[in-house]
Amino acid sequence: MTATDDAGSVGPSARLLQLFEGHRLTPTQRRIAHSLVRHATEAPFLSSVEVAELAGVSQPSVTRFAVALGYDGYPALRKQLRELGAGEPAAPESPDDAVRNEHQQAVLAEIAHLRHLAELLADPGPVLRAARMLAASRPLPVLGLRAASAQARGFAYFAGKVHPDIRLIDEGGSMLTDRLEQAAAAGASALLCFALPRYPRELMDALTAARECGLTVLTVADSAFAPVAKLSDVLLPAAVGTGLVFDTACAPMMLGRVLLQAMCDELPGAEARLESIEQSATARGLFLE
Repeated sequence: MTATDDAGSVGPSARLLQLFEGHRLTPTQRRIAHSLVRHATEAPFLSSVEVAELAGVSQPSVTRFAVALGYDGYPALRKQLRELGAGEPAAPESPDDAVRNEHQQAVLAEIAHLRHLAELLADPGPVLRAARMLAASRPLPVLGLRAASAQARGFAYFAGKVHPDIRLIDEGGSMLTDRLEQAAAAGASALLCFALPRYPRELMDALTAARECGLTVLTVADSAFAPVAKLSDVLLPAAVGTGLVFDTACAPMMLGRVLLQAMCDELPGAEARLESIEQSATARGLFLE
């Protein structure tokens, strides 16, 4: 997701993403970048040692990361972050913060992820461009494996009410590539993929196959630096929560709904299809009043 040129019109996370875009980063460097984006307000005030601890890497790795971005070292990168106005010092912890239990902390972390997503959506361009490509694809395959299958299934359920041909692919196996090839042969031009950690190996194989079929790959992932980025033509990031035993994915779900809304606006006759579905549901007594 690309930030706008006007740094004042987007939030700190979006400005950091803009700074990191276009660089070929190693997995370790992507991890550092991801950590800085997730902690954008604190980033300009962290030492290289603190960044290393935050990302779970060595301090020399942070220095190499700065050099990979074209700076003489981390101090030069930190100076650039401050000049960008990427963040402000974190507010002191309030007494209430100290007594929050792990469940409250997990919820508050999800709220922070949604705020981060709102910052990125200050530039609607990436979502609108993605929506146009998805709306134009007939059929539209929607892919999500393992942890991401619920996101794909939810999107496909609602998208099927306005798009004439949605093809959900939420299971792996030897037929996965067959289904992608069949969709391409039927006229599909794009694939929507939901990718969440841990990333299945067969997901990478599937995206490779999709591109070989000529499909444009649009991916909703937990980070712009996720492994699937190199196989995605468009990547829209939305962070997942890691504070509980199992990851939480409120932001990816919200981004999926935003993308669906934008796609509806691009689909001729979407409103008429929805009206027809509602009339049928009423006639059949499908829902309780």
